[in-house]
Amino acid sequence: MNAQSDAMLQSAATEPAVISQTRRIYWLVQRELWENRWLYIAPLAAAVVFLFGILISMILLRRGLGVPGAISDKHGMLTDHNEFAAALIMGIAFIVGIFYSLDCLYGERRDRSILFWKSLPVSDLETVLSKLIIPVVFLPVFSFLVTIVTQLLMLLLSSIALIGSGVNEAMLWKGPSFLHVSLGLLYHILTIHGLWYAPVYGWLLLVSAWSPRAPFIWAALPPFVVWGVEKIAFNTSYFLGVLSYRLNGPDLSGMGLAHNFKMEEFTPVTFFFVPGLWIGLGLAVIFITAAVRLRRYRGPI
Repeated sequence: MNAQSDAMLQSAATEPAVISQTRRIYWLVQRELWENRWLYIAPLAAAVVFLFGILISMILLRRGLGVPGAISDKHGMLTDHNEFAAALIMGIAFIVGIFYSLDCLYGERRDRSILFWKSLPVSDLETVLSKLIIPVVFLPVFSFLVTIVTQLLMLLLSSIALIGSGVNEAMLWKGPSFLHVSLGLLYHILTIHGLWYAPVYGWLLLVSAWSPRAPFIWAALPPFVVWGVEKIAFNTSYFLGVLSYRLNGPDLSGMGLAHNFKMEEFTPVTFFFVPGLWIGLGLAVIFITAAVRLRRYRGPI
């Protein structure tokens, strides 16, 4: 009995632990966050700067409480500030996603760390997917959470500024339901900043996996050349229109989906039947597949 137990223990000690693919991708994403802390510091810094501006605005509001219409004007300004805060934080997250996608695969070839990571039992597909998850999933969700907290703090600062002024601060909380607006914002950020921009991030990852130097130039040069040739040869700008359509989003509400956060304008049936969505996702799959193959055969710079 003891000999059998010892044999089982020795067998368990020599066999490598089996880690599921989902678990490996999870730890790969954690690795990206550990190595690139600016991914979450940048949206947080934007929120802090914005709240500092709101604090100054509240101080000025206290001084202007005696001016007729100051509070009603402030209520409208607070609504505008909410929208501006969402646009600012999500815009910063989008820019961060662009620069991260351009550098993530190129950087590991530049500093030769790709030799170490390829020695681990992790496939190239898992590595590239973990890097795609950062701009497509993590940054949109994280920027949404930062935006919600920022908007709540804005409301609290505004309410504190009105305490003792003789004005009912509850009026600032009137208007559209905060939950309703938040759901609209979440829908927007997952569909546009996640699904709609997926081919953009896929292209940047492909360039990052291939580029010998200066990935930003190689990412921007081919679209510029295609547009230039089309303009010179045919005097048209169809390719530029396609790029603008991809960056601005489908015009489902008359003002461009990429700039609209109203929940009533977002219907899954409408969005998921837009042909541009599926064409873009198909291109994203092609770009990611090419990036995986390039990482498999490309060595350090």
